[in-house]
Amino acid sequence: MKLASLTRSTLRSALVAALALSATACANKPVDPGSKEAAYEVNDPLEVPNRFVFAANEAADLLVLRPAAEVYVAAVPNPIRDAIHNFIDNLMAPLYIANNLLQGNFEGAQFATGRFLTNTILGAGGIADVATQAGIPNRPEDFGQTLAVWGVDSGPYLVLPLLGPSNLRDTVGYGVDSAADPVRVWGYATDHKGALVARAGANAIDRRSRVLKEVDDLRRNSLDFYATVRSLHQQQRQAEIANKPVGGPDFPDFASAPKQ
Repeated sequence: MKLASLTRSTLRSALVAALALSATACANKPVDPGSKEAAYEVNDPLEVPNRFVFAANEAADLLVLRPAAEVYVAAVPNPIRDAIHNFIDNLMAPLYIANNLLQGNFEGAQFATGRFLTNTILGAGGIADVATQAGIPNRPEDFGQTLAVWGVDSGPYLVLPLLGPSNLRDTVGYGVDSAADPVRVWGYATDHKGALVARAGANAIDRRSRVLKEVDDLRRNSLDFYATVRSLHQQQRQAEIANKPVGGPDFPDFASAPKQ
């Protein structure tokens, strides 16, 4: 398999899932959205082009992804939606294990391995989240977090087409995770690209469906939605890197300043 072919295929599949990211990246974030000072503390030298891309992403969400997520919620019963969510998350477990090991977080790797084995064996391939019921915490780790643990600076804030809020470090991390994803490698090695597209689409709709109200509230209550999302994204990434719990719909504020 040629690297160039894998890269192109990775990007094509990413477009399917990416619509979810710009919306969900701002939905479960710890911050006071009314804090203008916090909203502008991110390194954003490319604000003008970033705002243009952000507006395009917003249009894609409002025209395509949000309506699809609403139909999904209305048509699919909650237990089935939970099963789909659990199955997709379980497929990501090998990357969680690998990134924990790369960070030297052996306890996190132990938890991730325990969750993967428990849900795969006892949870019918990950459809049931038996691990959570057994008290095994879920601590996702990506290569952007790994680079941060290694001391790599976040770099400038970026809004990626369809992929949404990011920064230079996390963009590199996303590329590495995408290339190393065992399911993706399997899909292209065995010519099951359709399964990868289906997974990406299901993941996008699942993620968006879980934050319909939260995103609507943010849009409605933000004087500058771009600035709010920018601040929320930075604070969530700080919390994730520091292994702090990420806030839910109540948007709790984190007082400490974790490492960049």
